[in-house]
Amino acid sequence: MRVGVVTFPGSLDDRDAARAVRAAGADPVPLWHGDDDLRGVDAVVLPGGFSYGDYLRCGAIARFAPVMEPLVRAAEGGLPVLGICNGFQVLCEAHLLPGALIRNDSRLFVCTDQRLRVERVDTPWTTGFTAGEEIVVPLKNGEGGYVADERTLDQLEDEGRVVVRYVGSNPNGSYRDIAGVSNARGNVVGLMPHPEHAIDDVFGPGAAGLRFFTSLVGAALEQAVSA
Repeated sequence: MRVGVVTFPGSLDDRDAARAVRAAGADPVPLWHGDDDLRGVDAVVLPGGFSYGDYLRCGAIARFAPVMEPLVRAAEGGLPVLGICNGFQVLCEAHLLPGALIRNDSRLFVCTDQRLRVERVDTPWTTGFTAGEEIVVPLKNGEGGYVADERTLDQLEDEGRVVVRYVGSNPNGSYRDIAGVSNARGNVVGLMPHPEHAIDDVFGPGAAGLRFFTSLVGAALEQAVSA
């Protein structure tokens, strides 16, 4: 399985995302922000960090990068896409996910090991979890507050599209403690926490983050067997 990892000007977690893809048993494929095709990959990760200086708003310029045109088309056709932190912001700006990410309510940058509850487990990125399972994954952001209007928030809740939720504390003031959401189909997922920094027991708070990536590989194998 080949998983594209996009590098924007300012990305700083792209190598960590590629390492996580490799640890899950897939082949990471570097994609450049100026690429006009996805090189035939089976899934894409938009990593954390920054993009184009995040002028205007985080992800607001990156959504117009050449690579986003084929990515949006492929995502709308069902390609699995995971956006982490800045990648989540890019997906919201590109209207692949609802809502927006704004400055933390504390106005401070947050860096912590964060407890989460996994709530949606039928996406390609979360099939390796059980509903309600609590995990700990690093969180680091200055503009991670998830916001949306009440109608959108109610729709996300009613359709079961809240993928992960903060537990114990809400580190950035996200509405309804939301840490990650999906599109209606479930193939596009955005997370503010960083699962690529929790893929082994030596570095970071544990290996729970790796299961976002092994879920993808497992879902692909299951689909291949049943085809």
